[in-house]
Amino acid sequence: MDGGRGGGGVAWNNRTSTSPRPRPPNVEFSSSAANLTSVIAVLIVAILFAVALAGANVAILHQIPEGHVGVYWRGGALLKTITGPGFHSMIPFLTQYEAIQTTIQTDQVRDIPCGTKGGVMISFEKIEVVNRLNKEYVYDTILEFGVSYDKTWIYDKIHHEINQFCSSHSLQEVYIDKFDQIDEIMKEAIQRDCTRYAPGIEIIGVRVTKPKIPASIARNYEIMEEERTKVLIAVEKQKVVEKEAETNKKRAVTDAERDAKVSEILMAQRVMEKESTKKQEEIENQIYLARERSLADANFYRKDTTFIFVLLVLREAEANKLKLTPEFLELKFIEAIAHNTKMFFGEKIPSMVMDQRLLGNLLESGQ
Repeated sequence: MDGGRGGGGVAWNNRTSTSPRPRPPNVEFSSSAANLTSVIAVLIVAILFAVALAGANVAILHQIPEGHVGVYWRGGALLKTITGPGFHSMIPFLTQYEAIQTTIQTDQVRDIPCGTKGGVMISFEKIEVVNRLNKEYVYDTILEFGVSYDKTWIYDKIHHEINQFCSSHSLQEVYIDKFDQIDEIMKEAIQRDCTRYAPGIEIIGVRVTKPKIPASIARNYEIMEEERTKVLIAVEKQKVVEKEAETNKKRAVTDAERDAKVSEILMAQRVMEKESTKKQEEIENQIYLARERSLADANFYRKDTTFIFVLLVLREAEANKLKLTPEFLELKFIEAIAHNTKMFFGEKIPSMVMDQRLLGNLLESGQ
């Protein structure tokens, strides 16, 4: 067993000492992989370095967001180049840029202490200033006041104007009487100086919150407000009572007027009925009188007619007496005979036929 281990060991030693050890086949591939890894690591470092430089605004490619414009510095000097939204390129390390907002923005100024004319210290927790930078004045504004132009003309200006206002007004005016005017006063004051020194800044509006005042004074105002509220409630109750009384009065007047109008209408109706009855009676009386008058006239006319008839008969008789002369009667006889001519044939003629002369003699003898 020992000889076997020894022989085996001698054989292995002889094999390694007498012949060179063969080179592994993958040694060359491992060297290439190591070089490739080194290249990749260098690239990653370069990319990370470029990204880090991009954070410092020195990247070759950069983006300007919508609502902003890009301004550039080279060697610390502001360039007149102004770019709009989108991707733009620049020389890294030599050129830096900033995106300046040109749309409406709201700056909040917080914790503004001030002292009133009476010496009371108060604090405005927040004042909001809505403003906008005109694109045409971006270069001049940035050149004159830098990227933080709003600190000069909004933040610092608000502090100054609030202190000016408080120092010239009492706590009652600042907190109660003129509080509703502070917004416009601040807006006009800031816009006036911006128009004069920084015309590109437009102040659209200012919103001022209620200032903080000492707790003891605030409690007094609360008590005062409670009393004022009570007074207002009493006044409103009085107004309600007066309004109800006025309403009741108007209702009573309305009812009285209505009743009066109804009475007037009823009275007018009764009067019209009486007048109608009166007219009806008058008409009936007129009809009765007319009928009686007609009857009286008829009786009168009847009596008159009889008298007139008798008178006419007498007149006619007298007229006939005067008229019936022998000559006239002879004339009428002849006319009658002429109109009633008859022809008689025979041996005898009727005895009624008489000669005209005989008739005339008969009449004369009769007289």
